[in-house]
Amino acid sequence: MHMADSTSTPLLSESHSADSEPPFIPKHLPVPSLDETLERYIGDFGWAQLFRAFLVSFAWVFDAQQSFISVFTDAEPSWHCTELCASVSDVCWLPKGSWSWDRAAETSIVSEWNLACVGYFIKSLPASSFFIGSMVGGLVLATLADSSLGRKNTLLLSCLIMSAAGILTIFSPNLWIYSGLRFVSGFGRATLGTCALVLSTELVGKRCRGQVGVIGFFLFTLGFLTLPVIAYLNRDSSWRDIFLWTSIPPLLYSFLVIFFVRESPRWLLVRGRKEEAVATLKSIGDVKINSSFSDLMAFEEKEEISSNLNLFSAISILLEKRWAMQRLSAVMTVGFGVGMVYYGMPLALGNLPFNLYWNVTLNALSELPSSLIVVFFIEKMNRKSSVLAFTMISGVCSIVCAVMGEEWRTVKIGLELVSYFSTCAAFDILLICNIELFPTSVRNSAMAMVRQAVMFGGAFCPLIVAMGRGSGYLSYGVFGVVIISCGLFVGCLPETRGGRLCDTMEEEEKKHRRGSVSSSA
Repeated sequence: MHMADSTSTPLLSESHSADSEPPFIPKHLPVPSLDETLERYIGDFGWAQLFRAFLVSFAWVFDAQQSFISVFTDAEPSWHCTELCASVSDVCWLPKGSWSWDRAAETSIVSEWNLACVGYFIKSLPASSFFIGSMVGGLVLATLADSSLGRKNTLLLSCLIMSAAGILTIFSPNLWIYSGLRFVSGFGRATLGTCALVLSTELVGKRCRGQVGVIGFFLFTLGFLTLPVIAYLNRDSSWRDIFLWTSIPPLLYSFLVIFFVRESPRWLLVRGRKEEAVATLKSIGDVKINSSFSDLMAFEEKEEISSNLNLFSAISILLEKRWAMQRLSAVMTVGFGVGMVYYGMPLALGNLPFNLYWNVTLNALSELPSSLIVVFFIEKMNRKSSVLAFTMISGVCSIVCAVMGEEWRTVKIGLELVSYFSTCAAFDILLICNIELFPTSVRNSAMAMVRQAVMFGGAFCPLIVAMGRGSGYLSYGVFGVVIISCGLFVGCLPETRGGRLCDTMEEEEKKHRRGSVSSSA
């Protein structure tokens, strides 16, 4: 661990008087970047950093549960004939009273509220409402983590909203109230994964940033895996029990965030709150109480490090710069395609002639090898070529699933798993790439915009899945075409592997110009 010069003046010291002059910084010496300065204090990965990174990333568990809970609560239950009904496979063609659900009506909203024969739009409304809520929440909450609230408080707010909406969902009397509460739940979780990813990676040094970012992906998989377990244990109970078991834990987790999670030192410094940043650095790094942090004072006069940002200023800054707008547009387009497949495939599992609990479990397990590949090889993988390769593999496998005959059912399941695995890997790498594309001052907002694009793709999924019911793998053909088309836009992005993180738009623009000059030379 590098320590600051002992002759320099500490930023926080008991003997440091209020009217002391700031430390002298020779003008002929280059001022180190914030990334380089923080690397001196948090570059070595300690247990305190590991604990906080894991605790912050645990929010992904609840994100996964609320994202895919509709797979079970909104599933169309199996049924049987109570009278002679020949070879009819659609209950809508049968007279009332000639058939019955295999389980109690309250096991699904479809059976409880008689939604079996309603239109595609009505059937897909609750799940679509969740993703639309995520989009609206992204717009409203997107810049709070970069401006007034910070990473920690935005994470806390997201957990509380999502938990409260889930608890209230238990008391839904009809489809419309249920859909409205799913919208609120999506609104709350809009920045949950974003804040967890950004905060966890900003608490560690450059060397461990990629691996720490993947912790959240593992925990998302864990949350996904718990869903079929919870649903199976409650298969003969009300769908409301599933919401109960997935809404109380986020509330308890919120108390852990309040007492054990510290704010990002990067965000605190960018906002000019240096004393709090020093306290955070001392709590997460192996730093003595009398260590000098005087070099952090060098950032006081930087133009963009100010605390008077408006709510949507981060997004407006991104749109003002041509290079930033180009990056944001490209990564959002890729995110749209990835999001449609990532959220669409699990929702479409109910359309397949296989056991739903096993199908969801296998899809959740397919996220593990994708996360393992990323965690072990992220430092060696080029971001652009990796995202492109995985999106192409996913698209091809999805299309092949749609065109193969029913006699290849086992092969189709294998291709569906490969497609979903590739989508998960592309998603993981895309999020890490997005962190590296934008500076600290707007990073969380840029991440939220990309997540919005992912949610926008997800918003179309329930309708596509509803239209595909009875057509088996038809939905997968649409997924394949979309992800291939959108994946090609990754070619518009610069390669970010091995680069340092910038903290202001000015730094990132200089870095962009140097890259443009070197590539054209």
